Amino acid sequence: MSLTLAEKKEFVKLVCLCLLWYAISSVNNVVGKTLLNYFPYPNTLSMVQLLSITVYSEPILRCLRIRPHSDMSWSYYVSVIVPLATGKFLAVLFSHISIWKVPLSYAHTVKAMMPIFTVIFGRVLLGERQTFSVYCSLIPIVVGVGIATITELSFDIIGLLSALTSIAVYSVMQLFSKKTMKDTGIHHLRLLLVLGRLAFFMFLPFWVMFDLRKLMVADDLVRGDSVFFTLMLLATDGFLNWMQNLVAFTVLHLVTPLTYAVCNATKRVSVISASLLFMRNPVTVTNVAGMLLAIAGVFMYNKAKYEANLRRRQEAILPMVTKGNPLLHGGTMGIDWADKISPVYQPLHHVNHHGHGHANGYSNGFARTVMAA
Repeated sequence: MSLTLAEKKEFVKLVCLCLLWYAISSVNNVVGKTLLNYFPYPNTLSMVQLLSITVYSEPILRCLRIRPHSDMSWSYYVSVIVPLATGKFLAVLFSHISIWKVPLSYAHTVKAMMPIFTVIFGRVLLGERQTFSVYCSLIPIVVGVGIATITELSFDIIGLLSALTSIAVYSVMQLFSKKTMKDTGIHHLRLLLVLGRLAFFMFLPFWVMFDLRKLMVADDLVRGDSVFFTLMLLATDGFLNWMQNLVAFTVLHLVTPLTYAVCNATKRVSVISASLLFMRNPVTVTNVAGMLLAIAGVFMYNKAKYEANLRRRQEAILPMVTKGNPLLHGGTMGIDWADKISPVYQPLHHVNHHGHGHANGYSNGFARTVMAA
């Protein structure tokens, strides 16, 4: 079936946005790794990114006319928002420690294990059960990361543990953001600003105590480069990090969750490829094979998870359809009719991000936004 002119324009727009997203993310990671190679202060890099979220997000939120308030009590703020802000800081910090200690390609291969942590924490903390196909899709991720780890020529245990800690914290934040969105009705970009700003001010004393004192007495910080160049890289990294959050949010609102998940996994491939091309860290054929297997597992997980969610929604809709229409009782007509309308619910999930009790649309948006870092 041929596409209309409007559909062709939307497709071209999506492709351009994805390419922009991949380019920004790849450059952001390369800049961060380059900076950390001679500026070993991951805490400072994390604070700059949180400050960038604080500075750049507010004007965008005003342009989008996203309301600045929500139904949030002080006790809820302390018991939920403060822990989420703490998690935001720790996830960003450990992510930077990981790319400081190990090659970018390996760090992003380990980050492909996020679905495993999401499934584990969802089962332990929220009692969520997954389908057999979802569990099976986790196997190539584990095997792929294992192969990449065994064959990694620049392996570092601190880098591995930091990457695992980062994705574990991100996974918990993804799960608990669902309840936050549903309880408060806050827009996920507004929540990103709230968490980024709170995390920055909460951990500013921590940065002053540790990094600032070292920066004031260090005389070999830039290793021959100018201080201005270092500051420029810091500012560039912060801006690019904020930009990829914004582009990721835009892509999310144009496509279904499954398409977005595939785009996100493809983005990780582009980051790994860019790191191998520009950073030229040594790799073996087996190492690359492990990376590809892990990424393939992520694609399988995204597809299995989406199909499981779609099947669950259809099962919830079918009893209401048959109960509400007496003409559909007593035969297969109800099932046939439901099969015909079921495709409607696939695009509905991405069109109505504020639907389904706010939980699905908002949590997907927030989770993908914070993971974009």
